[in-house]
Amino acid sequence: MTVLLVATFTSLATAADVIELLSGAKVTGEIVLRDDKNVYIKAILSGVTFNRTYALSSVHAITTTDGTRTVINEKGAAPAKGPITKSVSPKVAGTRPGVSTKQQGTRAELDALIEREGRAPPEWFEATPLNYPQTLNLAFDQPAPMSGWNNQKNVTQFLWDIVNPNPNRWKEGVRLMHHLLTMHKDDKDKSERIMLTLAGMYHNLHEDYARSAFWYRAAGVERDPTKSQQFMANSATLAECYWKLGYPAEAVKLMVRTPSTYAQIKLLGDMGETDQAIKQLQHSFTQQPEVAYLAAGDVCHVAGRYREALNYYQKLLDLPVPAKPNNRLVKNRARASANVAAIKAFELFDLSKVADGDYQSASQGYEGPVEVKVSVSGGKITTVAVTNHREKQFYSAISDTPRKIIAKQTVRGIDTTSHATITSEAIVNATAKALAGNK
Repeated sequence: MTVLLVATFTSLATAADVIELLSGAKVTGEIVLRDDKNVYIKAILSGVTFNRTYALSSVHAITTTDGTRTVINEKGAAPAKGPITKSVSPKVAGTRPGVSTKQQGTRAELDALIEREGRAPPEWFEATPLNYPQTLNLAFDQPAPMSGWNNQKNVTQFLWDIVNPNPNRWKEGVRLMHHLLTMHKDDKDKSERIMLTLAGMYHNLHEDYARSAFWYRAAGVERDPTKSQQFMANSATLAECYWKLGYPAEAVKLMVRTPSTYAQIKLLGDMGETDQAIKQLQHSFTQQPEVAYLAAGDVCHVAGRYREALNYYQKLLDLPVPAKPNNRLVKNRARASANVAAIKAFELFDLSKVADGDYQSASQGYEGPVEVKVSVSGGKITTVAVTNHREKQFYSAISDTPRKIIAKQTVRGIDTTSHATITSEAIVNATAKALAGNK
């Protein structure tokens, strides 16, 4: 892996400055400035130029293009305080029911934010090894083989089976896709697919909305959101990035440029635009009732409009079931049943009356039951831990959903994690059942 890591960066320039960090990582590029506290370097990654600033206290040595190597800090000597540059995306702007509908700034400020935060690689990037099976076919050809599933050969299947279900490999997954982007930078179609994959990984795995937006834009989703079904689906995720960065009006502006999708309806519900979301479902109630009733129930559920949610879920459960129901109907009915039980459980407990202690329960996820343990102390939910599950594509739901429950001190009005809705919903429902005494 060391050889591959070096190969990635040696392609940047034949003669370049090198910063060796105390962490062991190296950054190659052009040092544009150095003062008594920091060193500033311009580098190129995946065809994108970025500027980074490192505190000299975090630097082991600097080698300039003339071959001069200067040791700044001996390894293991002075404590390193780390780079001063920390690319941190702004926190989520709004969560239900206090959804922020106030734009934090102008469109120009959003553009500047995405350019500034999104263009630079994350701070952990240089220290992340380029780690993948040597059998992996980096040609990244499409379509992926329909038979002979092999997660040691096919990149998409490797991401699906190995990276996504293992949070300790999420950074490596991003590193791999940047490597592929560098390899295929002259292939327009492959570059587009890789950028979309990168954008999804930053969004789904790392909750890094600025970088996600940057790569969606680089792929062209903002420019032409109706180019394809894939672009339309991704435009909803890009809109969610805008909302979570604090720019809900820009999210709405992007959504109105494309036909309505269920991802858009979920986002409208999460943003507090419940009535608008229901309105957009009207035609689907007759065309795709098994999907539309569930979506309407979910939108009302997250808004705390429980009576309406129960009504929509019940309409789904009342639909005639054919002798051989399709898998979607079976799963949607199971979700509706679980949500009905959870909503009824909401009414069975008052957190202030729940005794201190640990409570456990489970609810159906995508692959099987999702088990949680909830700790209550002093009338407050102190921890929500997922103790057992078989989910694979859970993305950030397992950390994101408990965090929201603890922050809001309730299971009411928790917006589920996009692209991992079922897992997130199972955590909310299991928590509700646990606090209600597993009823």
